[in-house]
Amino acid sequence: MQTCTEVIFYRVPAFPSVKSLFREVRRLGLLSHWEVDDLIFDAAEYRQNGNLATLSDSEQRELLFGVGLFLDSLQSCGRGIASTRALGEAMRRAGIEDVHVIENALDRQTIALADALRIERSPDDVRESFLIVYGSGTRTHDADFRCCADGLVAAMEAEPRLSLQVIGELTLPDEFRRFGSRVQQLQGRDYPAYMALLARADLTIAPLEPTLFNDAKSNIKFLEAAVLDVPAVCSPRDAFTHVVRNGENGLLAEGTDAWRDAVLDLCRDPALRARLGRQAREDVLKRYRPEDVAREQVALCFPEPVADLPEERPLRVMSANIYFAPRSFGGATLIAEEMVRQLSGRGMDLAVFTSAPFLDGRHASSIRYEEDGAPVVATPLSIHIDRVAGLDNPRCSAQFSAWLDAFRPDVVHFHSVQGLGLGLTQLCLERRIPYVITLHDAWWLCERQFMVRQDGRYCFQRHIDLKVCAMCVPEARHLGLRADMMNASLKSATLLLTPSQSHRALYMENGIAADRIKVNRNGFAWPKTKRTPRKSGMPLRFGYVGGAEAVKGYPLIRKAFEALDQGDWELVLIDNKLNLGFSSIHADDWKVQGSVKVLPAYSQDTMDAFYEQIDVLLFPSQWMESYGLTVREALARDVWVISTSPGGQAEDIVDGVNGTLIPLDGRPESLRSAVEGVLAQKERFDDYNNPLKSGLPTFEGQAVELMTFLESVVRPKM
Repeated sequence: MQTCTEVIFYRVPAFPSVKSLFREVRRLGLLSHWEVDDLIFDAAEYRQNGNLATLSDSEQRELLFGVGLFLDSLQSCGRGIASTRALGEAMRRAGIEDVHVIENALDRQTIALADALRIERSPDDVRESFLIVYGSGTRTHDADFRCCADGLVAAMEAEPRLSLQVIGELTLPDEFRRFGSRVQQLQGRDYPAYMALLARADLTIAPLEPTLFNDAKSNIKFLEAAVLDVPAVCSPRDAFTHVVRNGENGLLAEGTDAWRDAVLDLCRDPALRARLGRQAREDVLKRYRPEDVAREQVALCFPEPVADLPEERPLRVMSANIYFAPRSFGGATLIAEEMVRQLSGRGMDLAVFTSAPFLDGRHASSIRYEEDGAPVVATPLSIHIDRVAGLDNPRCSAQFSAWLDAFRPDVVHFHSVQGLGLGLTQLCLERRIPYVITLHDAWWLCERQFMVRQDGRYCFQRHIDLKVCAMCVPEARHLGLRADMMNASLKSATLLLTPSQSHRALYMENGIAADRIKVNRNGFAWPKTKRTPRKSGMPLRFGYVGGAEAVKGYPLIRKAFEALDQGDWELVLIDNKLNLGFSSIHADDWKVQGSVKVLPAYSQDTMDAFYEQIDVLLFPSQWMESYGLTVREALARDVWVISTSPGGQAEDIVDGVNGTLIPLDGRPESLRSAVEGVLAQKERFDDYNNPLKSGLPTFEGQAVELMTFLESVVRPKM
């Protein structure tokens, strides 16, 4: 249901599990239809069915109890699909205004089976024996059979060549015992075997007692016989009279004399048998082939969507990222979320594909919800992504495929897709959907994503050498295949984007042509209020937002601050994973002279409050970052930044003017020296303002530029 617009509940009772699906339908804003091919939702009419008398009291109570559950389902859906006119009218009497009649069709397999089984019937065929076949199926047709029983007995008495073969459960009236071996009762068969028996019949019968319940039944017994050229005698119930033209393509019979005469006429007139069989087949194939029913009936209920012309509708963009609100985690996720908001606000039609946690009772099903007006489909995915399995995720690809088919984007914008799998890009290629990749990090080049060795040190590769990589990840035997897969996805992208010039240079040094990769600088949330001036003489306040990973420099921070000889400072550590339900930073055992506290990640609404409580942001990343979002957030709020360089994180920092740049050398001494430097002049932060704020990027500017890139991919200028 997560990737559809309408849902059909076929013959479903309103059990609690089904009601939960109805609630989900309403939550998703889908249209729901309840479909059935029997009058099983009207208790008064159901009781008129004489076949109920053949069941035990407990079975009757169970069936009648089910009637209420079926009616509940029909009314919960509010739309009905009936297989017959009479059934549709019963739905309207039950209060359903939106009802469509879609008759049972002859499926392609049945038509093919009939073509192989049917016997050519000659108008000159004189038979020594004559076989009537009745398909009863279940034991709920005793009352129906009694409608024709006396007529059949009279016909078999008058014509010794007649024999009867009953397939399935049926309580035959005692009168049939006199015919001995001329009456056979066979056990039920699977459908091909049943059709094979029916094909050998000279005629078949479809008796139904005269009740509204039976008027609502479909004419499938006539269709099955007709497609085999077998003539049929039917009770004149509504669905049969809708297709059977008495004496032209079948016979209608009501009462003992009519049943006797119809059977004898067919037995004694081979030309009539052949003519009725041929005409019945011609009629039902003209009307009941699946394509005909689809065109004439289904299309009225489910009209084909009208394709919008490109100039008449906004660009339709699907954004894909490993995380998305409310599971916001990491800078790339923030950018992905903000670009969805920004592009939606500028008139584009946005949808999102992302991951979801495994939830009890949901198993492997996707979850669809809305975030800022954009539909999001999230597929269950473990937080801990296996490096090899994360390259290709068939189950994830299957759900992405369904979402592509449902949303039909003009272009797909991939952000960070590790764990979601490269199969997503292949699906775009198969559908000829152009895709754009924003290269937020080095995952497309590096098995370890941030080009950091196992010891936490930056590897300093520029042109990637897989022999060097194999030394870093000795257990990995797939690096060559991984590189081929990554290169294929990158080369098939219509456009590649990076958030900084330094990151663009890295990918260019690894074979990406300059004209295929552009810079789209990340914006950020600018302050909503003016910063409160720092009180003179208070301890200098430091902040760190990178998490416990060595690549972000967390171990260097601990070592540097434990080595400080002074204690006139405070340090706030942000643990992003607290919002995911567990902690990754534990500062209780730090041996420091200052104050250290751990807080959960801030939101867009609480960001200003976080930066209000720090004077210096620590950004000792141990790789050449693609951008450094928190660096820009801090610079815009007049917070000094201590950052490693080179890399995208340092491109808006001028050493000594709005921050302190330290070498990317993995040494805590470098960070300690920078911290001591600002502690030595902490009074400068009492009234500090960043003089270079005007050159910082904005979300608005990034979105406008991104729109231009996406438009150029879908609608290139001639």
